Amino acid sequence: MRCPYCGGSETQVKDSRPSEDGAAIRRRRVCPDCAGRFTTFERVQLREVVVLKRSGKRVPFDRDKLQRSIDVALRKRSVAPERIERLVSGITRQLESAGEPEVTSEVIGELVMAGLKGLDDVAYVRFASVYKNFREAKDFEDLLGTLSDGTLPPVSETALEAEPEPEAPGRRRSGRT
Repeated sequence: MRCPYCGGSETQVKDSRPSEDGAAIRRRRVCPDCAGRFTTFERVQLREVVVLKRSGKRVPFDRDKLQRSIDVALRKRSVAPERIERLVSGITRQLESAGEPEVTSEVIGELVMAGLKGLDDVAYVRFASVYKNFREAKDFEDLLGTLSDGTLPPVSETALEAEPEPEAPGRRRSGRT
């Protein structure tokens, strides 16, 4: 493993332990050249999953992008990091073990929405508002109505028009004050 600080190729493992309910191994490493310390994670990948986007483009599934999207929805919410990691790992395992080499971005979005609905209602509404491309207050009213009856809303035509993009940390979208 290369050192992220100096680029040295001979890093040493100082500590190794299971994490994420045994789904990964966390390794604490040190570089003998610059004495830099960093952490790596080793996970089992069952198969390569390709995401079919709404535009028709095919891209490799990116666990980190999934993590970032969920983190944005959960920003400033008091949810334990272990619960977030279990959600991300669970969605990733579902996709890898489904047996399909391709999965649509819509399926991933629905899995995230279902997971967030059980984790945090505010994060669920945040993610859904971007994912489903809400354009008016009525869209929020319809979604909030589903929180009380325990069902997920059907996918609307407007939701198929735009792909949600995670907001970069510390960056504000135009139009917000």
